[in-house]
Amino acid sequence: MVDFLSKGGILVIPILLCSIIVFAIFLERLIRYAVNRTRGKEIELKVTGLVESGHMDEARKLAEQSNSPMGRVLARAINAGGLDRDTLETIIINATDREVRDLSAYLQTLATIGNIAPLLGLLGTIIGMIKAFMVIQQMGGKVNAAVLAGGIWEAMLTTAFGLAVALPAMVAHSYLISKVDQYEARLQNGSVLFLKALAGRET
Repeated sequence: MVDFLSKGGILVIPILLCSIIVFAIFLERLIRYAVNRTRGKEIELKVTGLVESGHMDEARKLAEQSNSPMGRVLARAINAGGLDRDTLETIIINATDREVRDLSAYLQTLATIGNIAPLLGLLGTIIGMIKAFMVIQQMGGKVNAAVLAGGIWEAMLTTAFGLAVALPAMVAHSYLISKVDQYEARLQNGSVLFLKALAGRET
């Protein structure tokens, strides 16, 4: 396998590095999302229930102890509970945006790798083709089809490697983006539940 990869030229190294980065980011994000889901399971329902019953201190403590995106947003909302409605909504929006940015960390890197990996592969192929034709020129054009074909397939290896890295990177990016969208929707729904519970307690 190492010998096969080495035939692709020097640009195989950055492409392989890209593949390692893609795998590391995808695995880290999956673990992060799974932990957040476990920690914050139904936290919005529990916290809003305490808010409706007037147990604000217990609600704040529960939200902070959950150490989840939903919990942190609700904790900030509870801490700002004495402010007017517009200011409270602004604080909730800012807290939600902050959590979404944190959940989206490194995802742009996946998209970037998905874009540059094929270009690295194409560059490697072009360099390989140039070398192949330089050999042909040095041989005075006296080269058989087998030699020419061998030089071409080795040159095209980097394009294949680049595509093999880019496709999983783009799939991983799309999948993780959908997860972030789900979290964002949940944060928004949880914020609405909190505001309703707060309004119900004040009436």
